[in-house]
Amino acid sequence: MKVSYITIEREYGSGGTEIARRLAEDCGIPCYGREILEEVSRKYDIPPERIDRYEETVSNSFLYTVFMLGQIQSGNVDTLTKEGHIFVAEQAAIQQLAARGPAVFLGHCASQALVKRQGVVRVFIRCSDLQAKRQRAVTEYGIREKDAETVMKRFDKKRANYYFANTSRKWMDYNNYDIVLDSGRLGTDGCVHALRGLMERSAPHK
Repeated sequence: MKVSYITIEREYGSGGTEIARRLAEDCGIPCYGREILEEVSRKYDIPPERIDRYEETVSNSFLYTVFMLGQIQSGNVDTLTKEGHIFVAEQAAIQQLAARGPAVFLGHCASQALVKRQGVVRVFIRCSDLQAKRQRAVTEYGIREKDAETVMKRFDKKRANYYFANTSRKWMDYNNYDIVLDSGRLGTDGCVHALRGLMERSAPHK
């Protein structure tokens, strides 16, 4: 299979954002993360803070998820909540960005948006080294050391809730991904190298 798109979900503090950015840079393709929110904000005139608030507070209720997915699959989006409309807008933005060509997508249930597109590899970045995660939260994200573990748990819960609400699947169920990489064992360089190799192997030989 020719790999054209890599979608990345990641634990907070795993270095997943850096891995995604470096991978895209090495491969000469765009990386879309925060850019997805900016695209939704610009195209659908939704304030960025409202999108952030939705992703922070989205329900992990099974009934909410069933309702959401049912309305989307039936095409009956007019009855969705405001939050539901934001998710639909995000998914549309991801599809439009993918139509421009190969890319790396970071978070935002991109694998769900690209489920019908060929050449997509779904990746999850974890980190088994808790100390390394704490250190990254402090030095790179500016989190106070005493708050690091609480912040990591809060962000991971937010991401898990968002993923479940919009896919009905568990975020940390590795069966939902094609590749799971442990940055605590491989390091950032090792993760980038592994994924870059995947892209390079699928590129046409000249």
